Amino acid sequence: MAASPPLAGLTGASVSMGATTLFRDVTFTIGRGDKVCLVGRNGSGKSTLLKCLAGEVEVDAGERFVQPGARIAHLAQEPDFTGHATVADFVAAGLLEPEPYRVEAVLESMQLPPDRACATLSGGESRRAALARALVDEPDVLLLDEPTNHLDIPTIEYLERELQQFRGALLVISHDRKFLSNLSKRLFWLDRGTLRETERGFDQFEAWRDEVIAAEEAAWHKQDQKIKAELKWMWEGGISGRRTRNMGRVRRLQDMRGERANRLRARQVNLGVAESDVSGRLVIEAQDISKTFPLADGGERVICRGFSTRILRGDRVGLVGPNGAGKTTILKMLVGELAPDSGAVRTGTNLQTIVFDQRRAQLDPNETLRQVLLPEGGDNIWVGGKPRHIASYLKDFLFDPSMMDQPTRTLSGGERNRLLLAKLFAQPSNLMVLDEPTNDLDMDTLDLLEEVLSDYEGTLLLVSHDRDFLDRLVTSTIAVEGDGDVTEYAGGYSDYLTQRRAKEAEAAPAAKQAPRPQASPTQPKAKTKLSFKEARELEELPARMAALEKKIKTLEAKLADPAFYTKDAKGFGKATEDLHTAQADLATAEDRWLELEALKEELGS
Repeated sequence: MAASPPLAGLTGASVSMGATTLFRDVTFTIGRGDKVCLVGRNGSGKSTLLKCLAGEVEVDAGERFVQPGARIAHLAQEPDFTGHATVADFVAAGLLEPEPYRVEAVLESMQLPPDRACATLSGGESRRAALARALVDEPDVLLLDEPTNHLDIPTIEYLERELQQFRGALLVISHDRKFLSNLSKRLFWLDRGTLRETERGFDQFEAWRDEVIAAEEAAWHKQDQKIKAELKWMWEGGISGRRTRNMGRVRRLQDMRGERANRLRARQVNLGVAESDVSGRLVIEAQDISKTFPLADGGERVICRGFSTRILRGDRVGLVGPNGAGKTTILKMLVGELAPDSGAVRTGTNLQTIVFDQRRAQLDPNETLRQVLLPEGGDNIWVGGKPRHIASYLKDFLFDPSMMDQPTRTLSGGERNRLLLAKLFAQPSNLMVLDEPTNDLDMDTLDLLEEVLSDYEGTLLLVSHDRDFLDRLVTSTIAVEGDGDVTEYAGGYSDYLTQRRAKEAEAAPAAKQAPRPQASPTQPKAKTKLSFKEARELEELPARMAALEKKIKTLEAKLADPAFYTKDAKGFGKATEDLHTAQADLATAEDRWLELEALKEELGS
């Protein structure tokens, strides 16, 4: 299929900020129907590249191309509402010609009142207003910089559906893996000033990245130490080591989800019998809690009705739901900051709690990084009972030690998030409460955060709209659906969706089903256990995954030999291809294993 004519692009583009070159000699085009994601570290120049393509920043060298008559819309990370009193005014400014019906239609789809004052918008509402402005004029080229930040999951899923139907050229920056995997068909990677490109979607990014690293190491083996230093942020500890740790975490998380599912089923029989939990194993127990708030019109807003849960030491519980449904209120009730109207909440003994506030109110903008981490002065910070030099500790959170005397106000949103996480993780705790910790974080920091939380031995309460992050971490999901409907499900976000669909199917009115006076003798019975084929597959998958892991380890060791490429370039290419195939097969096997385990738990077989 021939590529569509380019709508926009850059040729030989270079941009520097002071002494730092963000990117050099960048050339690409995007055409109608392209759905491209742009990935790279925070600070690598992704947002600047989008601004150059939008015509908002001039390139130092090279050229910008836009097809005559093509309309470009750019969603920046921080929308500017200056000069616009209402949401309708702000969105209408995105139109070339005044067409009020378009403004009304897009605001209705984003569930925003047109007469709402811009100054009163929350973070999520500001994001929806900015998206409405970008979409209102039906642009030919749509440039989106972190469009999912501050959006709840229903809005993210709505945006996915809209963008999947978008007929123009789309270039998007996002840290939301699920969003990018569902949307992208092409991938740009801005890496150390160079733009790399592949005709693959984001779901294949890690395998492609590993191929690039392996080939680069082989081609430049004489500069091995320099390359490793430049790539340290990407593969700390080695590719094979990270994959081994990740696989171990997948298995451990699955075991924990199985245990949590068993306890959720048992709780339905007898919630109150657990006196031994008081010794410290019990962290939180809520029994039939309810909460409402009065409204100005005399009505009431119901947060939850009769919700119960028991959270034990080591559980990782996610809270999901639309913005405004009451997730933060429920979180405050669970940790004892807010009393329920009825029911009771019991907390365990000797709890040491740390809280991540998405507004980052714990950070003083005038303090330096050193002062934030060492308010009493000195050079060493105590982490896990051991002293760490502040420079070494900052490196763990992807900060250059030269930044330690820099004021916090000069940091980007993602950097401030990382600094707050560094501050919190240095404090002793056995209960961690994280409210939207993934906002503004790049994928490398998300990987770092996931590893830290996976190894955390305490209990985790996590509010997040990042579906992939929840799937990788939590053992159960509390779904706050609105109007008092709060239910806990075993597993991550995908598990929650599967179980909710099954629950809705069971609750469907009998009248909607075809009339059946009596069951036919040949009518199939409801599935109560895995089929023989599924059970056999589940039994064989661990051995298959172990074999693939062994193959990957062998291939990685082979490709790590600096002499391999020079002696046998063709063989090196074949080994690289085999490595990619084995990694993809392993990922597929892992997903299938998790799917079958979840089905087995659901059926109770």
